Amino acid sequence: MNISFEGQVAIVTGAGGGLGKQHALELGRRGAKVVVNDLGGALDGSGGSASAAELVAQEICDNGGTAVANDASVTDFEAVQAMVDETVANWGRIDVLVNNAGILRDKTFSKLELENWHAVLDVHLTGSLNATKCVWPIMVEQKYGRIVMTTSTSGLFGNFGQSNYGAAKLGLVGFMNTLRFEGAKYNVFTNAIAPIAATRMTVELPGFEDSAERLAPELVTPAVVFLCSDKAPNGRIIQAAGGRYYSADIRENVGVDLGLDASVEDIEKNIDTILDMSSNAGILERTPHR
Repeated sequence: MNISFEGQVAIVTGAGGGLGKQHALELGRRGAKVVVNDLGGALDGSGGSASAAELVAQEICDNGGTAVANDASVTDFEAVQAMVDETVANWGRIDVLVNNAGILRDKTFSKLELENWHAVLDVHLTGSLNATKCVWPIMVEQKYGRIVMTTSTSGLFGNFGQSNYGAAKLGLVGFMNTLRFEGAKYNVFTNAIAPIAATRMTVELPGFEDSAERLAPELVTPAVVFLCSDKAPNGRIIQAAGGRYYSADIRENVGVDLGLDASVEDIEKNIDTILDMSSNAGILERTPHR
């Protein structure tokens, strides 16, 4: 086992089941001390129980690892800070944060209540902010850290009925893109995973019928754990689906220089060139800091 987390401490949010559970188990198997965080609520975020996190932590311990359960809601900054403080008090450091917690409240935009917009952004985007804000000074001080955001193809490319979810998920990419610059000199790298997996969040979506084996969540975990390692890049998005691993990025083309007196009509005349993202359009890529 070449990639080891011996001597490291990891926090995985939303780790009571699905993707987060698999990430936590693999980090524990590879030697990390793991904080298994999960509110234990329903798919829409309602309710809560510590039992899901406790079962995963126990499984890590039964397999010879070290883990503790935590049922703080990622939307509660003070509770997240208490989790981080307790982790440092017990184990002295935090090396890895996997921001995985999430909920779904899907509706078409015309039917979407504002409450459900704010609830989804609060868990995915603000929840990731809360956890990251709490671990950031620790990682900067120790001059090492690995943070993984969980984005989605719904954010990168859009998906019907998921305006709230897609906005939150693309917001995480913007968050990552700034942290990659600010953390680089401290060896704190931030990346993102865009998973496609059969979990309770996707089981009722079209195309996920009978996909439990083909899109098993454990097939996403190798990419996540690599992004948690000291060999990780910085500021990259890896997509993972059914054993296929591939990248997404944000690009810009060369476009056209219309000068300082450009008009609306000039835009109209050149719109095809301005919008051309084909391989021969002269694509510019902003290289992430390593």
